[in-house]
Amino acid sequence: MRKDKKQVIGDEIGDEQIKLFLNFEPVDATSPSLHKLIKGYRGLRVDDFERFLTFFVEAGYDLNGKDEKGNDFIALIQDQRNAEDYIELIEKARG
Repeated sequence: MRKDKKQVIGDEIGDEQIKLFLNFEPVDATSPSLHKLIKGYRGLRVDDFERFLTFFVEAGYDLNGKDEKGNDFIALIQDQRNAEDYIELIEKARG
């Protein structure tokens, strides 16, 4: 496969399925915004996560939400293997 083509595995998901990730609520002191970002990160491919961020911001959620220890999304995922693309999307969305 050419380098400029991304491999897509599985069926493409629609906007309504992506918006379902906005329904998740935390069970601890983690901010609802951060919890939704983490669920989106874990459950969506990077292209779908990019679409998710649009809905996330439109719904008024906070891209800088923190957990009970003061960690934001980037702090929580930065050491993970596939985090780089997701971090770039968050930084872009933050402006």
